[in-house]
Amino acid sequence: MKAKVKRKPVYIENRKAKFDYQFLEVLTAGIILQGSEVKSIRDGRVNLMDSFCYFEQDALWTKNLELTPTVEHYAHEPKRPRKLLLKKKELLALAKNMVQGTTIVIMAIEEVRGRFKVKIALARGKKNYDKREVLKERDAAREIKNVNNL
Repeated sequence: MKAKVKRKPVYIENRKAKFDYQFLEVLTAGIILQGSEVKSIRDGRVNLMDSFCYFEQDALWTKNLELTPTVEHYAHEPKRPRKLLLKKKELLALAKNMVQGTTIVIMAIEEVRGRFKVKIALARGKKNYDKREVLKERDAAREIKNVNNL
C-alpha cells in the first residue's frame, strides 16, 4: 500500500499588481478549468502579468491569464478566456462599482481544499508619483532595518 504524499497548497501571487494598482474591493471567485490547466497551475506554469477580468453576457471572464501547457499532446490554449464563478449578488455589486478609471485585476490563484480559487480586486491604477512614494517608503524601511542590525 502506497503512502499518500501531502502536497503544499498552491498559491501564486501577482506582485506587480500590488505596485501598479490601489485595491478598492477584493473578492474570491471560482474558475472553470480543463484538466491540463490544473496540471499547469500545480506545476507553477502561470503568468498573471497583464491579466484582467471583463463582463460578457452577465458573467465575468478572464483575459491574458496564461497557463503554459506542461505536455504537448494534452495541450490547451494558453491564453484562452476562462469563466469566473461568482454569486449573482456579487456580480451585480461589482458591475455597479465599476466606474471610469477602474478595472478588475487578478491578484492571486490559490488552492482551497483541492479546488482553485482566483482572488480578484476592483482596482484603480496608481499614478507615477504614488509609485515613487512606495519606493521611497521601502528604501527608508530597508535602511532602518540595516541600521538596527548593525
